[in-house]
Amino acid sequence: MTHQTVATEHAPKAIGPYSQAIIANGFIYSAGQIALNPATMEIVGGGIREQTERVLQNLEAVLAGAGSSMQKVVKTTVFLVDMQDFTAMNEIYARHFGDHKPARSTVAVSGLPRGVRVEIEVVATL
Repeated sequence: MTHQTVATEHAPKAIGPYSQAIIANGFIYSAGQIALNPATMEIVGGGIREQTERVLQNLEAVLAGAGSSMQKVVKTTVFLVDMQDFTAMNEIYARHFGDHKPARSTVAVSGLPRGVRVEIEVVATL
């Protein structure tokens, strides 16, 4: 099996020993994205809505860098520090996917990198 590393300057650089995404066997597997502004590498201000918006923009950039799009996402995993944020996150999430509804898991976690409230990863096709 061969794989290709995805790296785009339009999304945050990896903050650890991982890739923004990997392409393997016609699928794109993204790393989890958090609310980092790719230009400053700082967490965006605001609450869950602003963080979810930035996360999804980052994922769009990673997918574009791989030659794909949100409309080709087949599975997402959402990690939330507080399930009370679910409704607000879901509103922003729905706007980015429109009528396209990939399979999704949403998991409550005790903490996320840099104290963010949400992290999302995707699996998409080319």
